[in-house]
Amino acid sequence: MSASHTSGRHSTSDERAAALARMAVVVGTAHALADPERQAPYVHELRGLYVGRPALVLRPGSPQEVAELLVIANNARIGVVPQGGNTGLVGGQIPANDSSEVVLSLSRLNRVRSVDAVGGTMIIEAGATLAGAQAAANAAGRLFPLSLPSEESCQIGGVLATNAGGVGVLAYGNARSLSLGLEVVTADGRIWDGLRTLKKDNTGYDLRDLFIGSEGTLGIITAAALKLYPRPVETALAFVALPDIEAVGAFFRLAEARGHTGLTAFEFMSRFALDLVTRHIPDTRVPIRTPASWYVLIELSSHEAGGLADASMQRLLTEAAQAELITDAVIAASLSQSKALWRLRESVSEAQRGEGGSIKHDVSVPIARIAEFVTKAGDAVQTICPGARPVVFGHFGDGNVHYNVTQPEGMGKAEFIALWTPMTKLVHDVIATLSGSISAEHGIGQMKRNELRRFKSPLEIELMRKIKAAFDPNGILNPGKVL
Repeated sequence: MSASHTSGRHSTSDERAAALARMAVVVGTAHALADPERQAPYVHELRGLYVGRPALVLRPGSPQEVAELLVIANNARIGVVPQGGNTGLVGGQIPANDSSEVVLSLSRLNRVRSVDAVGGTMIIEAGATLAGAQAAANAAGRLFPLSLPSEESCQIGGVLATNAGGVGVLAYGNARSLSLGLEVVTADGRIWDGLRTLKKDNTGYDLRDLFIGSEGTLGIITAAALKLYPRPVETALAFVALPDIEAVGAFFRLAEARGHTGLTAFEFMSRFALDLVTRHIPDTRVPIRTPASWYVLIELSSHEAGGLADASMQRLLTEAAQAELITDAVIAASLSQSKALWRLRESVSEAQRGEGGSIKHDVSVPIARIAEFVTKAGDAVQTICPGARPVVFGHFGDGNVHYNVTQPEGMGKAEFIALWTPMTKLVHDVIATLSGSISAEHGIGQMKRNELRRFKSPLEIELMRKIKAAFDPNGILNPGKVL
């Protein structure tokens, strides 16, 4: 491990080898993966931008085993990279490529410990998938509203460590908002039991909020107490065509005013984004005959029966059409139609792979400035790569824009990807002028670590470093990530 990632004394090679051997004993040889072929699923990130080579991949079966591993790692100054479902997009879950670190996979810690349907809470371990958490809530007649395209594989620990968002943030908030308490193993191997299910607990510093979004650099989340909600009785989903990005903003304001708390999703997509989906994803089609510049997937929910959600949607779309905000709309008439519409939105990222290289940005700006951002960012990327094709989509209601740029037709992928750093700087320059953020929901990881200094004041960086030093003085937790 490089000296820049740790502090204090460094272990000798013999001490390090002995420590790794003790770690293997803690989890059992079947769960201490040293063979590169067995390690492969844990060392490549989704887009292939980061590839690591750990000394071991460790798969503990309990929080106590996690604690034992961290005691050993802390004493031997061995870097530990926590990993959930390996769906992260900024390299935060990938180890260094020099066998200096170990990957600690939480996938075996996957139990639902308890569900309190009356109190609206659930305690679940970090290795459980997001889909598993949703299913556990559903079985109790409740709703866990966090929803991501990767929900079948992403895990609760990773979702909380990155403070993930998704399509339900507009109504229910992001992962931080959905968490009541945590169980965390500290760098020195102690287990903090913060699994409180209280809705109010105003007793000093909120340690939970420090660990959420810290990307495994302050402690390792092993379980969480989550909020559950009543399931809506009815939902209405519509796919809407709009003439320009300004109309998207106006339509959102109208939907917010008419839908109030019943507005549970408002996802927007450019025409080019949908063109890629229908071109590269089998059995997809845009259900509106006349093409439009922009599309919105809007969901209204009701906790009362009697067709209230559908009636509200009909009124909203009629008013929007009369105001010439929308050009056409389709309301899903069945569950299968709803799934088909959601598939259009959730397939945008996958569809981009069929066009070659894609330079991706997960940013946020004030909602009122989304249209301005789209225009200015579009102009900026053309200055560095004429013919580049922006793929714009995201969660309009919380200001989160996934601004991805696909290579020009006829350009080589490698040539285009080589522009990643200068193009990202230009897009982030636009973000800076609009008081936005360079990471809305993906985190910092390795990818945005150096850029963070441009968007945090020296005092903020200093305070973050002091927190890191207090929680992890030897620098063993996810070395080189975030800071």
